[in-house]
Amino acid sequence: MKIFNFPSGSARQRLTRIVKRGLVFTNKDLAAVSRMCENVRRRGDRAVIAYTHKFDSKRVGMRSLRVSKNEFAAAAKKVDQSFTRALKRAIANIKRFHEQQRRRSWMQTDRPGTLLGQLIHPVDAAGVYVPGARGGKTPLVSSVLMGVIPAKVAGVKQVVMVTPPTKAGGVSPHLLVAAKKAGADAVYKTGSAWAIAALAYGTETIPKVDVIVGPGNIYVTLAKKLLVGTVGIDAIAGPSEILVIADDGARADFIAADLLSQAEHDALSSAILITDSPKLARAVTREIKRQLSDLSRAEIARQSLQKFGAIFVVQKMTDAIDMANRIAPEHLELLIRDPFEVAGQIRNAGAVFVGDYTPEPVGDYMAGPNHVLPTAGTARFASALSVDNFIKKTSVIQYSQKAFRREAADIMRLAEIEGLSAHARSIHVRLKKGDS
Repeated sequence: MKIFNFPSGSARQRLTRIVKRGLVFTNKDLAAVSRMCENVRRRGDRAVIAYTHKFDSKRVGMRSLRVSKNEFAAAAKKVDQSFTRALKRAIANIKRFHEQQRRRSWMQTDRPGTLLGQLIHPVDAAGVYVPGARGGKTPLVSSVLMGVIPAKVAGVKQVVMVTPPTKAGGVSPHLLVAAKKAGADAVYKTGSAWAIAALAYGTETIPKVDVIVGPGNIYVTLAKKLLVGTVGIDAIAGPSEILVIADDGARADFIAADLLSQAEHDALSSAILITDSPKLARAVTREIKRQLSDLSRAEIARQSLQKFGAIFVVQKMTDAIDMANRIAPEHLELLIRDPFEVAGQIRNAGAVFVGDYTPEPVGDYMAGPNHVLPTAGTARFASALSVDNFIKKTSVIQYSQKAFRREAADIMRLAEIEGLSAHARSIHVRLKKGDS
């Protein structure tokens, strides 16, 4: 992992490359996803089954597309107690955190003769996408929890989950148990762009939903990008990323492990260290080399570090904070002596992890805050997945005649400025009625 002294030309060039990193796809990808979505819109279940047979499993048919009660029951018998215990704790933590995000309808009457407010309602139906489990061996249980739980806390009546089937036509028992415990109302064995289209348009078997959330591959992401407007989505997500700010008191082995925890996701992932200690920078490069030697996904991590990894050595910590706000990372770790003196200066980050014993995986699985976070610099304007993604706000407005007459002239003047004479007339006719 290369060390860059900041400020310098090479450091700025590397920083610019990282900042400009975003969603990577080809026109061929976009065209393929567009065809898939249109095919599902026209042919419904038949298209979903055809794509599932072609790419995932030939053992899924119309009748087995939805996970059955027997499959849920069988799954419960296949998981061990240690998993059930960990799942129970994670669900409790995540639910407790998201319950603090609940909103209530409100009204205000502080202006005489007016009643103004908002009605808060959950959407009727939500879809949660959970990526495939690599032959069933690496089920992304945390994606189930982070999608289903905030939807249920928001009060969504129907929460359904889609996930690609295994070659055998099943779903990992760990995913099914997690879905059941988290409160999913149904699980369907389908994935990729056609699953997103099925949720957006609805098919004979899969219900149409109002919002789709959850991470996925480039086809999933492009489908969400194409269908936003037909359906609500959480975000257009890019590859994972982590930025660590550390001083000379931080441990190199901790930092290396945390950087690799994100680099192993994808060759396009980004892992960055910013420090004011040249000694620590050198120690981290040695530690990364040592830890890479026995990492199961070492080649992916190595590619990630070469393309979008960097260690920046700065002269002062204010430079580190400025760089972090420019990068706007998905995950930001503060491994410094007085982290809360700095935390308030971080304006752009998906989530901030404070201290030696709060590595990013704590947030992935157990802490409670959602791990579906803005990537590729979108933390400048976007936030973590939350209860807010599953609610809608309806304004309520009421004027008395006296309040109406008090503001009528100003309303008409603004309408006239915009050239909307019918708007002004809508006000004027009521004034005339009031004068009669």
